[in-house]
Amino acid sequence: MLPFLRADLANLKAYKPHPPMPKPYDQLDTNESPIDLPDDVKASLAASYQQAIAANRYPDGGHTALKQAIANYVAESIAESVMVAENNISVGNGSDELIRSLLIAAALGNGSILVASPTFSMYGILAQTLGIPVIDVGRRENFCINLEKAQTAMEQHAIRVVFMVHPNSPTANPLTTEEIAWLRQLPNDVLVVIDEAYFEFSGHTLVADSLSRSNWVVLRTFSKAFRLAAHRVGYAVAQPALIEALEKVRLPYNLPSFSQAAALAALVHRASLLAAVQVTIAERQTMVDWLKQQPILTLWPSAANFIYCRLSEQGRSQLGMSQAEGLQHIFGTLRQQGTLIRYTGGGLRISLGTPEENQRTRKNLEAISEPLTAHA
Repeated sequence: MLPFLRADLANLKAYKPHPPMPKPYDQLDTNESPIDLPDDVKASLAASYQQAIAANRYPDGGHTALKQAIANYVAESIAESVMVAENNISVGNGSDELIRSLLIAAALGNGSILVASPTFSMYGILAQTLGIPVIDVGRRENFCINLEKAQTAMEQHAIRVVFMVHPNSPTANPLTTEEIAWLRQLPNDVLVVIDEAYFEFSGHTLVADSLSRSNWVVLRTFSKAFRLAAHRVGYAVAQPALIEALEKVRLPYNLPSFSQAAALAALVHRASLLAAVQVTIAERQTMVDWLKQQPILTLWPSAANFIYCRLSEQGRSQLGMSQAEGLQHIFGTLRQQGTLIRYTGGGLRISLGTPEENQRTRKNLEAISEPLTAHA
């Protein structure tokens, strides 16, 4: 450990992306869209780079056009007649930058954050890199939040920010009515962050709350349904006072011109791009129906573009392994077969791919489960 570094960094682990794999393989571990941008959208982006983007100039640091386009899109997702304006939007280099900005603005040197694991790991990772304590209240067996523990934590710790994913990653369940009611009763000096990275797949949104409550913010991303993971564009929706604070702490020129152009193009073409969401939802149902017939696995309902499962009691018995050993066995075997999924939060998260990729996933899982069933 270098003597000038913070001592607590020795205990931190860097976020690790998926390990390198020999191609070809099915990349079903990062919840991206399995479908690339259409050729015509790519062509329009290429033209914009040649004709409208000066590579020697900094990008639009205020994201003016993009913020207005996002505001229009957000307004479409609200059933109520609520105005959404440019000053309700802040744009980040992925949602990760926005999470970090929220931590800096609300919790740095000012208290702790609350999470309920298993959940998106970057809340805790980013908080720890800033020296902000993380209070984890866990989840029940059905992955609902333990609200009694959460309320006790609020009373015993100086919680400044509460992070919730809606629907949750990696478990794919949306917030319940009781959980939303609990979040709504939190005091105004606690920031409530609702991460809606999978909104387009779930149809569930609390963005109206972020526009009507001074201590709420909704995060969304272009990395999933809009197919722009390579461009790293995320955005926050909140009341102007909170947006102004985010604008103060974010880095200048944080989003490259080409990423802004890509997000604008995606919004222009959103009808055709988002049509693929229904394909994913149909594939989700097909995969769920099939997995329910596999005796070695237990799965939970999904409102996202991925499915979460663990080893069943029968699976543990037939494998002769513990939960962790059995999951590692399935994860490793699938990887050898060319299917890369995520082993996280004590379970397996399987991103939904193309119909062909999903069929290969089922075939590879069958190759694991059939020998066990034959010897049962």
